[in-house]
Amino acid sequence: MNNRLDGYGDTGMDSGMGGRRGGISLRNLRTFSSLKNPVYRIFYFGMLGQMAGMNIQIFAGVWLLMRMTDSPIIVGAMTFAHALPMLSLSLFGGALADRVQKKYILLIGQIVSILVSLGTALALSLNYLSPERTFAILGFVIPSWSILVAASFFQGTVMAFMMPSLQTIVPEIVGEEQLMNAVSLSNMGMNTLRVFAPAVTGFLIKAFDYEVVYYVMASMHFLSAIFMVFLPHTRKTIVPVSSAMASIKAGVSYLRNETTVLLVLILTLLTVILSMPYQMLLPFFCEDILNVDEGGGGVLMSVSGAGAIASSLVLASLPNKKRGLMMLISGILLGIALAGFSFSSLWSLALFTITFVGIGQSSNMALGTTLVQYYVEADYRGRIMSILMMQFGFMSLGTFIAGTMAESMGVQWALGGFAIALFFISTLALVFVPRLRKLD
Repeated sequence: MNNRLDGYGDTGMDSGMGGRRGGISLRNLRTFSSLKNPVYRIFYFGMLGQMAGMNIQIFAGVWLLMRMTDSPIIVGAMTFAHALPMLSLSLFGGALADRVQKKYILLIGQIVSILVSLGTALALSLNYLSPERTFAILGFVIPSWSILVAASFFQGTVMAFMMPSLQTIVPEIVGEEQLMNAVSLSNMGMNTLRVFAPAVTGFLIKAFDYEVVYYVMASMHFLSAIFMVFLPHTRKTIVPVSSAMASIKAGVSYLRNETTVLLVLILTLLTVILSMPYQMLLPFFCEDILNVDEGGGGVLMSVSGAGAIASSLVLASLPNKKRGLMMLISGILLGIALAGFSFSSLWSLALFTITFVGIGQSSNMALGTTLVQYYVEADYRGRIMSILMMQFGFMSLGTFIAGTMAESMGVQWALGGFAIALFFISTLALVFVPRLRKLD
């Protein structure tokens, strides 16, 4: 490690020395130690508001578009519209994160997210978003579902600038030795939302229709913005001496010489591309294979989230040992579980396998994020993490490819083929890349 910092979390562990004190084990103290940091608590609740809005958007957006078009390709096109800015602008978001206070980037991003959510909600309220509605623009007839595609593009642009700051602010708050604990707790919060958000969203859709869901989404982003207002500055800002493009080139040059970080990035991005499309294509799987509606889809996502919460709590309790090996094993588990889910047609089997999908996905994401941030130098963290945050863009690109495959060969083989590829890639990395296997 090139630059070690004594993080806040180290001080929170003193009372646990010697194994037990007052009947509480050292492991129990470690699990939630980052939350003793008041600045991390402010960030944590602000992050939960952001992720609540994002979870609602993912679930409601794909179901609404499926109801309007009944086309996997069009759903894939919406996710591709989200991917374009994530792929093209994330590096600029990383450069920005290394140059200015991250608080301001997060706050501006929340404001834009509020406006996009409110705009979509108003379009639904005023009946501009309906299967039969079209618009004539410059002589072209545009279907109303294009509003959802445009909203997805704007949200992708926001995420491209926000996500590098959202990720790299964590070590500035808690310190690097406490990093895996903080990242795991952040994942636990996000996965808790995965348990409740889809079920609540499904209930709101059935009870009040989609427009109410988008107003709720805007409210979540508003709450997040309130917390970000109270977030203090987390590092000293240095006036940059180079342009943003020169800063990006320096970051890429640094990455080429850091083989360990590069390997973790590549494997993490491949895992995301191959495993995440199932979330976007879940409505088609539910309707065509399992014969359930939004409520059933919400239950599946909630069960997956429950497995992810369990894995996050375990990771938060573990010491900084054998994290590379755990990352590789979680990728193998994810490939097996996702293949089992993809080819299941029984409700009980789908519930069982998707639990392990949540465990594998959460573990792999938390460990990959932690290892990249732990081994990269602080001055390059924003730019390198911006490459990792391109995973959301690659996820959408993967969904577009999977949606195209589903149109011709069916959703089961599209998702199952991705899962089998993930299993073999993770297994080969475990066997033939000892550098990754030996990472602590």
